[in-house]
Amino acid sequence: MSIWWSLQLRRDAASVPLARRLLIGAMETAGVDPDISYDLSVALSEACANAVEHGGRAPGATPGGYRVTAYLEGERCRIEVADAGPGFPVGRPRTTAPGRVPAESESGRGMYLIEELADHVHFGNAPGRGGAVVSFDKILKWKAQPPLLTA
Repeated sequence: MSIWWSLQLRRDAASVPLARRLLIGAMETAGVDPDISYDLSVALSEACANAVEHGGRAPGATPGGYRVTAYLEGERCRIEVADAGPGFPVGRPRTTAPGRVPAESESGRGMYLIEELADHVHFGNAPGRGGAVVSFDKILKWKAQPPLLTA
């Protein structure tokens, strides 16, 4: 089975739950185990929240918001969130460990959470046009009887 979708979203906090609900709905329909769906939806929410907060318009970038693309292909789900902001700084640390963020801080754990919840993660910059690209994937587990297969 193969399902994929792509959204172009405005940099607005209201776009984050929209992307999350669409992902959860697609995975539920496909019969993905709810624990896996939850992990991926949290990782997606963190990536989208980062795009909303940090994906401001970079000089020369295409105006707009950010793009979310998800692929459920065979036994794997791959998600990519790309924005039109300045991208990640060159030479930045790979992740922010939770112990390095003050306990009272309301931010700074997103990339760490994505790395913990997904199997493979890549943080990079879009070649040529700028902007950050966060992509991650996870091996899927399935419910005993997926709704898509029981018609």
